[in-house]
Amino acid sequence: MKLLSYRLNDKIYFGPKVKKEEAVWDVLSIQETLQVLPDFPATIVEGVALGMDFIEQTRKLVEAALKEENANDFKKQFTEIEWLSPIPRTPKNIMAIGRNYAEHAKEMGGVANDFVVFTKSSTSIAADEQTLSIHADKTDSYDYEGELAIVIGKKGKDIPSKLAYDYVFGYTIANDLTARDLQKKHQQFFLGKSLEGSCPMGPYIVTKDELPNPQELSIVTKVNDEIRQDGKTSDMVYSVEQIIEEISKSVTLEPGDVILTGTPAGVGKGFNPPKFLNSGDIVKVSIEGIGTLVNKFE
Repeated sequence: MKLLSYRLNDKIYFGPKVKKEEAVWDVLSIQETLQVLPDFPATIVEGVALGMDFIEQTRKLVEAALKEENANDFKKQFTEIEWLSPIPRTPKNIMAIGRNYAEHAKEMGGVANDFVVFTKSSTSIAADEQTLSIHADKTDSYDYEGELAIVIGKKGKDIPSKLAYDYVFGYTIANDLTARDLQKKHQQFFLGKSLEGSCPMGPYIVTKDELPNPQELSIVTKVNDEIRQDGKTSDMVYSVEQIIEEISKSVTLEPGDVILTGTPAGVGKGFNPPKFLNSGDIVKVSIEGIGTLVNKFE
């Protein structure tokens, strides 16, 4: 199932993509009108916490709507809505893994030996199709990083790798935008990676039942249709299972938490001369089985 979040008339909604249509099912309206279920989550994070039960509830709502003569009234066309990140606000800072692809570590002048974790502020979250600032007043080296993102579905601590997938709800796409000069100046990652809009995610969460092997996905990042990154999640130094195991040794994971899994080689800083983002650039990050995250910069 592909789930998205959106804003309409100043309210935040969520729902599954309508199959073979550029539209979303308004599941909250379906439930309110048809009273299909005894109860249904009011937010997507509350739903994620229910795991597969949430997916089944959502399917029941769609099935009920399809039986109605006015089924189309429960759909919202993509042209009507304002896209939001699938998780509009995470319970804590977004967690991310650094140097998790050996070739990327090499192009950045390092090695991929250690398990590197940093965070991005939850206020940095942005959406698919959102026009974002390059923050020219703060940085002259704004960079892109296309990444697979894990959406956590269950609370857990000290999770062994063999049980890690039990704690995954699904996956989305992220662009870990980074002000390289701020990153160097402060000698840590947080400020350089937390500028407003520096973590666009989307367009969907794809539930884990549709991506049973997250380690066999292609990741392609294009800037103005020029391929800059062309990698495979099989090249990760630490797999999804290992990432969850390592982070949960120190941090209690919660439903709605998002973990970025690292980026392949080909970031702007890795070129000679560097290819940082400029006003007018369009960045597209595509991950097999999920879709394409698109942002324009100004």
